[in-house]
Amino acid sequence: MTQPSIIRTSTADLYDAHVLKNYARAALTLVRGRGAQVWDDAGNSYLDFTSGIAVSALGHCHPHWVALIQRQAGELIHTSNLFRHPNQAELARRLVGYAGPGRVFFCNSGGEADEALIKLSRLHGMAKAGEEGKCIKVICARQGFHGRMFGGMSATPQEKIQKGFRPLVPGFAFGELNNLQSFADLVDAETAAIFVETIQGEGGVNPCTPEFLIGLRRLCDQHNLLLLVDEVQCGIGRTGSFYAFEHAGIRPDAIAMAKGLGGGFPIGAIWISERFANLFQPGTHGTTFGGTPLACAAGLAVLDVLEQEQLLEKVRTRSAVWFAALQQLGAEFPAQVAAVRGRGFLVGVQLTVDPAAHITALREQGLLVVAAGNNVIRFLPPLIATPDELAQSVAIFRTVLLAKA
Repeated sequence: MTQPSIIRTSTADLYDAHVLKNYARAALTLVRGRGAQVWDDAGNSYLDFTSGIAVSALGHCHPHWVALIQRQAGELIHTSNLFRHPNQAELARRLVGYAGPGRVFFCNSGGEADEALIKLSRLHGMAKAGEEGKCIKVICARQGFHGRMFGGMSATPQEKIQKGFRPLVPGFAFGELNNLQSFADLVDAETAAIFVETIQGEGGVNPCTPEFLIGLRRLCDQHNLLLLVDEVQCGIGRTGSFYAFEHAGIRPDAIAMAKGLGGGFPIGAIWISERFANLFQPGTHGTTFGGTPLACAAGLAVLDVLEQEQLLEKVRTRSAVWFAALQQLGAEFPAQVAAVRGRGFLVGVQLTVDPAAHITALREQGLLVVAAGNNVIRFLPPLIATPDELAQSVAIFRTVLLAKA
């Protein structure tokens, strides 16, 4: 009997035929990773300074992370939150150790974490004004990004995010990042919270100054507002401290986190200070998949490696040299580089032109990076990146800048 012929279709063709076209993907099919390196289906290697958009904090396939995932997958993967399991309890304990007295809720993503903080603001507003009152306003920052669900979109004043989805969730107002007075001017009796990213990622790598965060903390204390901090992209060690707001010496009332927390496995979480944790009661929020044994094993593995390999200290020391080298490139090529900003391993290089051609050229030279708002190239190396790999990224960038000079 004649066997039917097997038609082999390329990954690119399968994407074109079957995957929703809501991403402008690069012409690149990745098949393997190790450390800070990835390989495509043609065997070419790349220095991955996207880290899956700040997700792969330990790089690709870190041995400790892989071992814990493999072991947990053979023991228990899912239970639902109707029952306890040891991994969630331990991960919550360790996150509280970093954030301070409070409680943790686990979800699946940064978008879900941000939505939970928006729900927290509503509960606080109701506690302030009573059920018949209207205290729902949340003040956010222009150029901010808080996800693509309806609450997060409504907190994200970018036309490319909101277009086509109006009417949005009401109750959001927007001040200028690092302009405390612009936030203070928006506070009124209907205000429940202030919600900002410590470092705006998608908006162009715009850090909050310490003075601004300190001022927001005082403003919230003065008016009984929640200070909500989105650390989805800039948290979990990316800036050289576990949370980026630590550089300002403040403590928010709630934190959203995700991305690097799972090291590549989907997990999100919020921490709420002890004072406000009881706003959530049975029935007010929930999740089917949040905080599974497998997801929490991934989070525990990330924290293990952060601590055992002293990655926070390494990020601080290595990033100082790397950042200075990128600034030097800016001085060498002022016609192309308008600014270099960021902290730790979250750095944005703002170009004077659309960065698309530069990003393509960097990829062709073996360096993967990601765009951000206002003509910015985002450099997001894994936290395990070596001094040689950081220097290599600068050398590749210099080659591209020279070619386009």
